[in-house]
Amino acid sequence: MQTKGNLANVVRLIPPRGMSLGEAQRRVRVADGGATTDFDHYYYTDEGPTCIGPACEAISLVGWNRPATQQCGPAPIIGLIDTGINRDHEALKGQSIEVLSGLDLRGSPSRRDHGTAVAAILVGRSDSDTPGLLPNAHLLAVDAFYRDEGTADRTDVITLVRALETLEERGVRVVNMSLSGSPNEVLRKAIASAQAKGMVIVAAAGNNGAGAEPSYPAAYPGVIAVTAVDKKLAIYSRATQGDYIDLAAPGVDLWVASADGGGSVRSGTSYAVPFISAAAAILSTSSNTFRSADLQATLESSTLDLGPPGRDKTYGYGLLQAANLCLPSLDEMPIAHSAAERDTELP
Repeated sequence: MQTKGNLANVVRLIPPRGMSLGEAQRRVRVADGGATTDFDHYYYTDEGPTCIGPACEAISLVGWNRPATQQCGPAPIIGLIDTGINRDHEALKGQSIEVLSGLDLRGSPSRRDHGTAVAAILVGRSDSDTPGLLPNAHLLAVDAFYRDEGTADRTDVITLVRALETLEERGVRVVNMSLSGSPNEVLRKAIASAQAKGMVIVAAAGNNGAGAEPSYPAAYPGVIAVTAVDKKLAIYSRATQGDYIDLAAPGVDLWVASADGGGSVRSGTSYAVPFISAAAAILSTSSNTFRSADLQATLESSTLDLGPPGRDKTYGYGLLQAANLCLPSLDEMPIAHSAAERDTELP
């Protein structure tokens, strides 16, 4: 299997029986000194355990105003790399969702719970029980996950690169990646290539705990790494922390769409990512001259500072504040506010 090469020319090689992976890498380097070699790492959706307690409650913390966002510019296009989704769910039926295929996935089809939940947060019908942030947006979704040798949905490097290439071919600017895994040099180069073409990648910080190693692709340069907070602005207990964290968004005890209909309460940095992706998508259409770096800087300055003053390893620049996201010009960037400046609790 190989990619198309418009982001990275990646080929999956299988060593002959009896040859170690290390020896296979060495032989590739001997054959082509300019080639980058790495293992085909697996990546998983960043979903935490289901919340079953009576205190589960989903509330908005970012001041999102759906009617106001419609004045920001044309309805944006958002790319989604996730599991399959149920477009017949009551929150997604009739919405502008296009599922892109052709990745030749191995194993059994992915379960649709995670992808359906994330898709509904992004573009769910406004009259449903799980209304989306941008119900008028167009969603280009790529099912890049499968089940192989187990029950967990997972994907791999070459599939992720092919998914990114598919979205790049369609001119997608903002890509939601609610997933994480190990560092991989091949994936890093492909993402850098996508960023060089103007793609903004928003990814989950990971759910491995405060002391865990960084999660990827969130920890790659230029990728917007998103962590999750609860309704009291406390960090999600399982969120991975580190210098790479950029922004925080709601991701604890959220009522999200379930693949088989209705909804359920879920937690995880996965569910925080769509808030930032939606905000990035709005900014990407509000100005044709918005560079990726400008877009990210605007998001980082449109925050409520949490934790120690300034950027920190837990909350990054702080919790997204979207109420006036479209109003400032490039010369009038919003200023981050400290939680200590507020006398009242956010709704």
